Amino acid sequence: MTDTTKALIDVQGLTMAYGDFVLQRDLTFSVKQGSIFTIMGESGCGKSTLLRHLTGLKSPAAGDIFYSDMNFWESSRKERVQRMQQCGVLYQSGALWSSMTIGENVALPIQQFTDLSIELIQEIVELKLALVGLKGFADYLPSAISGGMRKRAGLARAIALDPDILFFDEPSAGLDPISSTMLDDLILELRDSLGATIIIVTHELPSIFAISDDSIFLDNDTRTMLATGDPKMLAKECDNLKVKQFLSRSTSIPKESQRR
Repeated sequence: MTDTTKALIDVQGLTMAYGDFVLQRDLTFSVKQGSIFTIMGESGCGKSTLLRHLTGLKSPAAGDIFYSDMNFWESSRKERVQRMQQCGVLYQSGALWSSMTIGENVALPIQQFTDLSIELIQEIVELKLALVGLKGFADYLPSAISGGMRKRAGLARAIALDPDILFFDEPSAGLDPISSTMLDDLILELRDSLGATIIIVTHELPSIFAISDDSIFLDNDTRTMLATGDPKMLAKECDNLKVKQFLSRSTSIPKESQRR
């Protein structure tokens, strides 16, 4: 059966570079609406840099990025900012303001980009914290909670404006296996409840196999993409040895989880 799911993001012939140094070239892939898309590859291959290109933090050396029919980097700065206001980002460290409470951190984007009343903002903050399992923690400082809880607080801030796209940079980094699994479950729940499209940078195989619908593999040596597709299918069927080795670091590939 042909998959007719609409592509929300189309990347065409993208080249990423720092000055004369080309990090990756000729990247062409699409991210389907409502999917969980994983950016994979060895350390230093450009995974986080690709995320920066997608979120408007770094312009490409060549190629195009389309959000639906919008050519992102050919659009005006105002149009790019408006597009990014419909996106949420969870950074690797959580990137919370240490001098602000958890509630104040979550409230910040709502205050910046809406004219809602203080009372309504407070209600939204409480709702978002409850969605990520942090009900009652609004008045805590980031230093007073665990690393896993800080990740969830960062996630609450990322979904504060009900984005249609969520970007995660190594969300499981530094978490123990139980906390990592709980975060995977939370990502699936948010995808289903918000209807958001999710793009994740990660090298964690359990997370990749548990939640990813689609993926791209970036290579250090050739400085381009070696494969794209469902990671579970790539692990079984991809004919590229490097991709298969990357995806076979665990002893087995989990069966399709009921968590999906």
